[in-house]
Amino acid sequence: MIHASLDDTTGETLGFAMEQLLVAGALDVSFTPLYMKKNRPGVKLEVICHRSDERKLLEIIFRETTTLGVRISESRRAVMTRELRQVETPFGPVRVKRAHWQGVVKESPEYEDCRKAALRAGVSLQAVYQSALAQTDTEGEMTE
Repeated sequence: MIHASLDDTTGETLGFAMEQLLVAGALDVSFTPLYMKKNRPGVKLEVICHRSDERKLLEIIFRETTTLGVRISESRRAVMTRELRQVETPFGPVRVKRAHWQGVVKESPEYEDCRKAALRAGVSLQAVYQSALAQTDTEGEMTE
């Protein structure tokens, strides 16, 4: 985890930095509003990455933001096992992500697939989401 507190970087600069960090291998990039010394509004930048990507991500942070220093901490990560399957909806095919861990199952239609299907069919995003989820049964298995 790489952290930096910024009180003099524009929103455009932050957005560009986020794009560059994600392209370079960051697992996640987030911004949190905060108040800094002298009561100045600022932003906390947090980057989650593999240790092997740390050096190139630091280069981007120092090049694309105004920070003069960062904090780096190590943390452990637990992730659910994931599968991506495609279901057919009245609006077209939609990929659904299925994640599970020790009996816990979660399913989520892929946003971009739902977005494209909703625009193509002229229906709400929610209608496509609900249709995709209806293609899964109560145990979380995909129906054919």
